[in-house]
Amino acid sequence: METRTACAFNFILGRAQKTFFRVNGCGATLGVDEGCNWGEMAKNKQEIVYDEKTIQTLDALEHIRLRTGMYIGRIGDGSNPADGIYVMLKEVIDNAVDEFIMGHGKRVIIRRHGPEVSVRDYGRGIPLGKVIDCVSKINTGGKYNDDVFQFSVGLNGVGNKAVNALSSEFEVVSYRDGKFKRGLFSQGKKKEEKGGKKAKERNGTFIRFIPDPEIFEDYGWQEEYLEHRLRYYAFLNSGLILDYNGEKYISKNGLADLLAYELGGEPAVYDAFHCRLDRLEFAFTHTHAYGETYFSFVNGQYTNDGGTHQSAFREGVLKGVNEFAKNGFAGEDVRDGLVGAVAVKVQDPVFESQTKNKLGSTEVRSWIVNSVKDQVVLWLHKEPREAEKLLEKVKNNQRVRKELSAIKKEAKERAKKVAIRIPKLIDCKVHMSDAKGQKREETTIFLTEGDSAGGAMIQARDVQTQAIYSLKGKPLNTHGLGREAVYKNEELYNIMRALGIEEDLERLRYNRVVIATDADVDGMHIRNLLLTYFLRFFEELVSSGHVYILDTPIVRVRNKKETIYCYSEAARDAAVENLKNNEVTRFKGLGEISPKEFKQFISSDDHLRRVVLGSVGDVKQALDFFMGKNTPARKEYIIEHLIADIA
Repeated sequence: METRTACAFNFILGRAQKTFFRVNGCGATLGVDEGCNWGEMAKNKQEIVYDEKTIQTLDALEHIRLRTGMYIGRIGDGSNPADGIYVMLKEVIDNAVDEFIMGHGKRVIIRRHGPEVSVRDYGRGIPLGKVIDCVSKINTGGKYNDDVFQFSVGLNGVGNKAVNALSSEFEVVSYRDGKFKRGLFSQGKKKEEKGGKKAKERNGTFIRFIPDPEIFEDYGWQEEYLEHRLRYYAFLNSGLILDYNGEKYISKNGLADLLAYELGGEPAVYDAFHCRLDRLEFAFTHTHAYGETYFSFVNGQYTNDGGTHQSAFREGVLKGVNEFAKNGFAGEDVRDGLVGAVAVKVQDPVFESQTKNKLGSTEVRSWIVNSVKDQVVLWLHKEPREAEKLLEKVKNNQRVRKELSAIKKEAKERAKKVAIRIPKLIDCKVHMSDAKGQKREETTIFLTEGDSAGGAMIQARDVQTQAIYSLKGKPLNTHGLGREAVYKNEELYNIMRALGIEEDLERLRYNRVVIATDADVDGMHIRNLLLTYFLRFFEELVSSGHVYILDTPIVRVRNKKETIYCYSEAARDAAVENLKNNEVTRFKGLGEISPKEFKQFISSDDHLRRVVLGSVGDVKQALDFFMGKNTPARKEYIIEHLIADIA
């Protein structure tokens, strides 16, 4: 039985527009050798002397600008909710929310005008004598003092400094007791500092920044991503008012509101149970979907990979149901179809990575398990009608699981007779499931469209970390089908086996599952069929950020000095105009791209787009509309969006 951790963002079905990139002469970073004198380059390389003069020492702000990804993750262009501009805004808002958590200031004002964003809180304000240090000196801040900030998660002494270093303009103003201190910066360097009296201003902090276009090229803010973040801040901090460009976000019922928002119009088996304790808040219900969906948080930080608090919550629900029912239901029977949210407050939380996506603190487990169990038992006794609906769902899950076990056994026996190895899988040497594998995070499997594309990738791949699985044709449309379809369909069953996700995601063999199809209608259809398969039965694979789309060019424009790969017709037209004496080559399919060229596309993360999800209800609606029965509404949509390619 698979579990899934949902991330409520955009569901990607179509192809996003992407600008072309350039590969120039000998400066080619992607391996194109046209116009390069490799002998001269090798000679120059040999002449480089490695001595004391080559050793550099960077100050903290210089390091942030040089190694930006270490501080904010991916840079991006704003088209993905994980892109750096949103992380920068998050770090600023986090500080304002921390003030609210500590009982200071119930209102945060956020304004965006073009590329510029500002955040004004009404907390205590940064101590005036340390305003400049707090935004410019690394590892400086009040969050090292547990008495001042008990439950903070941000970058703890790094957040505002990173935003400052990565901004072309950065302004900070602190108001305290009728006085103020202001600092103006550019790329982390102080340009202006002044202070004085400002008797009419309430205490608090104002921060304004513009992401530096030298680092964030051609970026843009997506309103839906901003809206989603603000909604989550409101859900996790009942009573907090977030004012974004005049629109207010506020929640009275916390995680209960979050579940209602995520479920949208999807019907629940029973009314959600919501419990709010001193350091623990949780809510859950069951739907008719497969798998488990969780939204977990630590001190307001979304932990999309879960962790000890999420596993403890799952265990607590199981123990509570079994204690009430005086039964020994299996975990998958109790939790299949469960949609839950859990938020904990932990002093000095320990995370398993710098990105803080997964909680590693073990001391929280026992008290969360016991608290959840006790509250679930109490609720079921108080609400006999809801208890009856829940137990009926659990018993139905149990019945379906037992019926499916025979089909699973038959599928496994059939696979053993066919071959020892998984057909069409060209495996790599390192796997995500290798406990001591040094390159576990780099492991990737490409699901390719046909043998021709697979053949080019096999020649271009890294045998250590990159695997290839070639599809036979169009996969089965699994929308509306039961789990038995996965075991009865040879292709789908083999994909599941290749990924190692039959039992749960803990055995996932590759960190990244990349859908690599042709950039045409058939390719997009195959892409959507695979996404439907994953979303239908293995949604955690998608929501945990393991599924990607490989962007490959549709056109190559080149001359003797320069090569431009284009991902849209507009990019092609621009390239043709910019390059004189050019040669234009259209790629009809992945099989037409040479292994030498393919290598640059699959060896760089720049060409991978992570698939991100909308709310639980949105995903279901999207699948129903695009992959369900051919309704009049869908026919009308197709006609309205039909594009004719006229030569």
